[in-house]
Amino acid sequence: MFPKNTWYVACTPDDMADKPLGRQICGERMVFYRNADGQASALEDFCPHRGAPLSLGRVCKGQLVCGYHGLEMGCDGRTRSMPGQKVERFAAIRAYPTVERHGFIWVWPGDAAQADVALLPEFEWSGSPEWAYGGGLYHIACDYRLMIDNLMDLTHETYVHATSIGQPEIDETPCETRRDGDQVILERHMEGIGAPPFWQMAMRMNGMDPTQKVDRWQICRFSPPSHVMIDVGVAVAGHGGFDAPLEFKTSATVVDFITPETEQTMWYFWGLARRFKPADPELTGQIREGQGRIFSEDREMLERQQRNLQTWPQRRLMTLNIDAGGAHARRIIQRMVAAEQAPVLVS
Repeated sequence: MFPKNTWYVACTPDDMADKPLGRQICGERMVFYRNADGQASALEDFCPHRGAPLSLGRVCKGQLVCGYHGLEMGCDGRTRSMPGQKVERFAAIRAYPTVERHGFIWVWPGDAAQADVALLPEFEWSGSPEWAYGGGLYHIACDYRLMIDNLMDLTHETYVHATSIGQPEIDETPCETRRDGDQVILERHMEGIGAPPFWQMAMRMNGMDPTQKVDRWQICRFSPPSHVMIDVGVAVAGHGGFDAPLEFKTSATVVDFITPETEQTMWYFWGLARRFKPADPELTGQIREGQGRIFSEDREMLERQQRNLQTWPQRRLMTLNIDAGGAHARRIIQRMVAAEQAPVLVS
């Protein structure tokens, strides 16, 4: 269950730099490439001649060329030419609205007439010289909503990520969950604690003493259809926590773009935008490697959880207070899907 009349991250520019990229988004098989103007384009991954995947072809002078018989497609989904053949009667295939922004290619898998660039989210870290970003992509065999649940309840860090970002104080400190329109916000503030290993490393790289007591924060923000931004960090205890001056804190935003592939698989674009030492590529690489290990632990847990839920679909699950963030997010998604599926009344 996923809304389609919305923007999803489909890929990065590097993913389609050398050849067309085939990727399934919200159950739609698509091919991504750059057209003659250098703009990102997306079509159905289906050649109108014999149904071959266009992603197995190539791009020639901005036209997508099928790798089976050389048919050329335009970015509007209409056949331009085919060696030795007339193509006027070829049926058009579907073209999907695409936008390149924030270092990603975004796609609108629903009704193209409703696509609105103004609905794309904005992020403080995107394009700012004060921030550095590094991340990666995991293909995960689970319902994308399980990942949203996971990110909107960080008490799992104490157990799943015990050697990196987890610590008992996460369990011991209550959190506050609230709705702000279609955004769900969960906050946890821990005061006067020791920093866990990942944050000790980050403090050290930021020129701070990692043995100091710190105030730590986690502020999770879900935005539909499936984005979760998490403000995280530590500050020297007593200097204001999240609001501490930059010289007393090491802070970042965990970036989570969660894109459904099918009902039971997803594309997970993970990353971290940091606001310290933005011009240090070595640090970016170190953090990416460490974060990648952390998220691989989530991947194993979620894929096994998905298999359990498929094996025992009749089992009733418990709902606890720590599940409030994910529950709010699911209700927003459910409302969006219901609105798309509502019958259109003709007067």
